[in-house]
This record gives sequence, structure tokens and C-alpha cells, in this order.
Amino acid sequence: MAEPNKNLRPKVGLGVMVMKKGKVLLGKRKGSHGEGMYCFPGGHLEYMESITESITREVTEEVGIEIKNIRFLCLYNEKEYAPKHYVIIAFVADWKTGEPQVLEPDKCESWGWYDMVNLPAPLYAVVPSLIDSYRTGKNFYDT
Repeated sequence: MAEPNKNLRPKVGLGVMVMKKGKVLLGKRKGSHGEGMYCFPGGHLEYMESITESITREVTEEVGIEIKNIRFLCLYNEKEYAPKHYVIIAFVADWKTGEPQVLEPDKCESWGWYDMVNLPAPLYAVVPSLIDSYRTGKNFYDT
């Protein structure tokens, strides 16, 4: 393993698997690492923001829907897109109201509801582990 760069630090990312009638919400990423891959809504935890506020804000900003019943899913150490490094705190939530819209067209080209046994491809690196966590209850992925 290479000597770590002491000036680099991981960022805190939040992701949320939004459920509606047994389906999950996925967006096709654009303009960043993982471009063209399908991923759950999420983003960065901002300074002094509560996690619940952050998740709710990100989903509203990105997708234009409301969620409810937010609960912890798992922790994922995302290093697949080096030099980017994120500690992802993942959650699952239920859809409350609204229809998915592309509100950040520079970051996402589409949103859709997908059956967990028939997901689109390619998937962003964290997605299979979050699906596994939902199915098995495993809550720690140190890649």
C-alpha cells in the first residue's frame, strides 16, 4: 500500500435509499465521478447540519420529493473513485409525496423507480452494498 497523503482527508457523504411500493429511487449520475452510473440520492453533510436535515434537504434539492420514516441503513467506506474518498452514512426512507424531477441537471440526467431484482446498469459502487444491507441487516462495509 502506498504511503498515505497526510493532507488528504475523507469527506462525509450521505445516501438514502428511498422506497415506494417495493421499488427504489435511482438517478443516473452526470458531471462527476461515477458519471453514467445509477445511484441513490444524497450528498455532503454540511457543517453544523443535522443528518436528518441534510438527507431531507438533499432529496428535496435533487429530486423534488418528500420523504418520511428515515432510518439508519449502514456505513460504507467508499474508496473506489480515488483520489476521492468518502465515508458514506446510508439511510433508508419511505416516499411521502411528489414525483421525481431532475432539479440538478448538471449532476443527474434522470430519476426512476426500480424493482430491486431488476436494477439498471451500471450501478454506482455503493449501491449493491446498500441493497445487501437492506436485505441482510449488515451495517458495515469497509472496502
